Amino acid sequence: MRHFKIFGYFLVLVLAGWVQGSALALERSDILLDIVRHCVDPQVGDYCSLCRAPRADAACNAPTACNKTTEVWALTSSYTALRDIKMCGCPSDFVHGLALPRAVVRGVEDPNRPDGIWQFAWDVGASRIEPQNMALVVNPQFQRSQNQLHVHMLRLSPDARARLEGLKFTAVSDLGSVWASAARSAAAQGWADYGVIVVQRAPQDFMVVATPDSPEDAFTQWRCN
Repeated sequence: MRHFKIFGYFLVLVLAGWVQGSALALERSDILLDIVRHCVDPQVGDYCSLCRAPRADAACNAPTACNKTTEVWALTSSYTALRDIKMCGCPSDFVHGLALPRAVVRGVEDPNRPDGIWQFAWDVGASRIEPQNMALVVNPQFQRSQNQLHVHMLRLSPDARARLEGLKFTAVSDLGSVWASAARSAAAQGWADYGVIVVQRAPQDFMVVATPDSPEDAFTQWRCN
């Protein structure tokens, strides 16, 4: 693997002493799920004691530094969208967010992966990134650090669109069909595990590409340095 994207965030928290005692000791791959369960809604009971990185707008008397807080961009009964920790310390025009289901869904391989997460991610991402420059990305199982499904919302690399158009892709008008389109494409190419990247070609016209490796690495501006 070329990098562990989310893990850097939580390593900072561990070193800072935010994980105190065995009650908050988790497998590293479950930390995103823990944040979805305990940090996105400050109205839940025992929020301040259960959340390892409280929202800055929650009354927890906790540090409010970027790398020690959860920043929620959107929250529904089914999904949430969060700032990725890689935005901390970056210029204001750098955007990297994560859209996640609030139910337990492991990743691209999970039969319960929700179709609606793609439209949710697009709507949230498009409020922060120009639609023509935005990508939605899910990494393959073998190239992810977290076992809670998360759709990355970020900008395309400068030459990414031209390279994507040279690959096998499916055009869809309904983002609810992304999973099915990507699965068919991956199966046709003999891939049991795969990543997915979605970009807009025109309004209501999206390109869905399945890739054998991380599309985040290959096609996006996933970090600011």
